[in-house]
Amino acid sequence: MRTYKLTAFEQTGKMILDETFTAETDEQAKEKGQELLTEKGLVDQTHRLASPAGKLLLFHS
Repeated sequence: MRTYKLTAFEQTGKMILDETFTAETDEQAKEKGQELLTEKGLVDQTHRLASPAGKLLLFHS
């Protein structure tokens, strides 16, 4: 399992979500990250999901 980091921000730059979770593949991590954003109502907020290697898997500004 690999550890991924999901963050979301308000327009002011204030961090409103900072979560880490594990997944076996980047694709599974993208799905899980999207689910978390949807559950928390943050899909339209600025957000990013980074892999352990620093690759951006999800990004919205």
